[in-house]
Amino acid sequence: MNELFKKDFYRMTKKKISMKNFLKYMLKQYEIRYLYFYRKKSLLGRYMTRRMRLKYGLEIFTKNIGEGLYIGHAYNITVNRNVVIGKNCNIHKGVTIGQENRGKRKGTPIIGNEVWIGINAVIVGNIKIGDNVLIAPNSYVNCNVPPNSIVMGNPCIIKKCDTATKDYINNLV
Repeated sequence: MNELFKKDFYRMTKKKISMKNFLKYMLKQYEIRYLYFYRKKSLLGRYMTRRMRLKYGLEIFTKNIGEGLYIGHAYNITVNRNVVIGKNCNIHKGVTIGQENRGKRKGTPIIGNEVWIGINAVIVGNIKIGDNVLIAPNSYVNCNVPPNSIVMGNPCIIKKCDTATKDYINNLV
């Protein structure tokens, strides 16, 4: 089994992968099922992620996602194919991570490690999100965010916080 998926599985379930756990969670949680087929580099993997895209609105096209991805309440998540996401990141329902097509921020975001992205957050443009950043629900982020920060609102307000994702990101790999 893919090493990246094993780490994703641990983050999602707090359990090490075994055949019993694998079958139990594959049948029970579509997020686990999606991550399994997403990490599988085969025709079947592409087919199943396409089916789940139509059913749940999961449009995660990028191949640049680090280990330990956590998808919480996965509906209507859109991630552009050129986005880079670090390890131990959480993405929740309704999140859009995309590109700007013109202006000084033309391009796609680079997201650091241990970033928690809240429900309905939008991250766009050629920006860098540092490590240990919490992006609050319903935030619109189109500016660089330094490490150890909390981002909220529209326009985004950045607050420095050394423990930004403490107790938000569990089961680090």
